[in-house]
Amino acid sequence: MTAYWNALFGGLLIGVSAVLLLIANGRVAGISGIVGRLLAGQRVLDNGAFVLGLVLGPLVFAGLNGSLPAMTISASWPWVILAGVLVGFGTRMGSGCTSGHGIIGLARFSRRSLAATVILLTAGILTASLTELVR
Repeated sequence: MTAYWNALFGGLLIGVSAVLLLIANGRVAGISGIVGRLLAGQRVLDNGAFVLGLVLGPLVFAGLNGSLPAMTISASWPWVILAGVLVGFGTRMGSGCTSGHGIIGLARFSRRSLAATVILLTAGILTASLTELVR
């Protein structure tokens, strides 16, 4: 059970930060929307602080734990880049990302977010299953 404490704590931090952003600013913590607004030059201080916190989070984790968790990426860089482009495309098609739909949208009982989350999870499960079959 101790192997799951970091994930549980991280999930709690994400939930608390999403709720605080909603309560304090009335804004949904959808990363794609925040980054999009930052790149468009809108609310640069707010959006920049949020993105900076995302970037600095792993450094704080490493400082507290002595190192980053072990991670292996077995795909080549072209596949990683293609995956990133497809995620960005899907985010635009779905009018938001997993953080916006899955965390805040579901908490607000949004039917659109429920549909987006179900489709996202189904596609993820199918992709992981097919990937394992191909190996």
